Amino acid sequence: MLPRVKIQFLNGQLGTVGVSADGLLALIVGAAAVAATFALNTPYTVTSVDDLADLGITEDNNAALFKAVSQFYDEAEAGTRLVIYGVAPATTATNICDYSKTAAGYARDLITRQNGALRGIIITGVNTGGSAASTNGLDPDVFTALPKAQQLAEWATTELYAPIFIVIEGRKYDATKELKDLTAETYNRVAVLIGDTESGSDVACMGTLAGRIASCPVQRNIGRVKSGSLFPTEMYVGTKAVEEAESIIAQIYDKGYIVPRRYVGKSGYFFADDQMACDPTDDYAHLTYRRTIDKAYRIAYATLLDMLLDELEVNEDGTLQTAVVKDWQQTVEDAINRQMTANGELSATDGEGCKCFIDETQNVLATSKINVTLKVRPFGYARYVDVNLGFLVSNT
Repeated sequence: MLPRVKIQFLNGQLGTVGVSADGLLALIVGAAAVAATFALNTPYTVTSVDDLADLGITEDNNAALFKAVSQFYDEAEAGTRLVIYGVAPATTATNICDYSKTAAGYARDLITRQNGALRGIIITGVNTGGSAASTNGLDPDVFTALPKAQQLAEWATTELYAPIFIVIEGRKYDATKELKDLTAETYNRVAVLIGDTESGSDVACMGTLAGRIASCPVQRNIGRVKSGSLFPTEMYVGTKAVEEAESIIAQIYDKGYIVPRRYVGKSGYFFADDQMACDPTDDYAHLTYRRTIDKAYRIAYATLLDMLLDELEVNEDGTLQTAVVKDWQQTVEDAINRQMTANGELSATDGEGCKCFIDETQNVLATSKINVTLKVRPFGYARYVDVNLGFLVSNT
């Protein structure tokens, strides 16, 4: 086995019953090639809607792509990088996410070409030729793509040391069918969005979601009310306006999907939350936790990689000397605190938002292995606020 650094995610720790590369997303979208300026199965980086003109992309020749990119920059500032990757519209999300497919036109090709820089992938406007009935409330391709997307994201994490998340468009939403419950699944690197800016649309507002994610630091919930409402002035779930579909939205939310909503007393629309397609008690059941732990992973990997195959002072019994252990622990903690805690991305006590532990009894001389435990402290989120309200009067 080659020398390497291996990091495993801990689970069950929570006890739950921009400009930055942290927001670099790729948009995989069904599209049409444009002469010699825009080819399918090829990544292009844009920083504004105006860049589409240089690629020959217009609303007329690429409606889905133009819409998604426009939505993105309605939420994210011009200058924010976005990678666009056009594929044949008939390609299914299931095939796109199949990590065994390495050819151009599949997500693995895109991830590899970006050399680990991507933090997330948004998939929209695909399987447009699919005619299967929405027996579980959405295009069946959505549900068969979920395990493939999870497997792909895990491959990127373990093989490329480049953890990502994937959001799949909740295509062909049918309110007359019983929606599949995603809270019974285990896809904590994948999310599904339902809801669009047009009534009766077969698609979802993936550009709006991507733009909000890209404009938020890793610890920020995309539904944070204080961040302000979303750009669209009209939003729908199926054929119903969001303001007329409160009970439907509650049902969709309870089944683990990302969905838009409104608040009484607030103008505009908001995302209800940032759920991933998994059990709500999973430590990574929310995009905020997923993005936070993934950033810590990248920092820890880069820091520990510099220590690989370095000379280590050991005791007579082959264990690490205390000074070495303390130095490793401090180096990792400093890297996390400098790049995350100091930026307000971790919940901190006296400037410390993480803890690194190395057992000094490990016989490194015999095994050439060092087991490291690294834990970071995320923020809590006020999802439910209960208030006891009454009159302040004296009965005496």
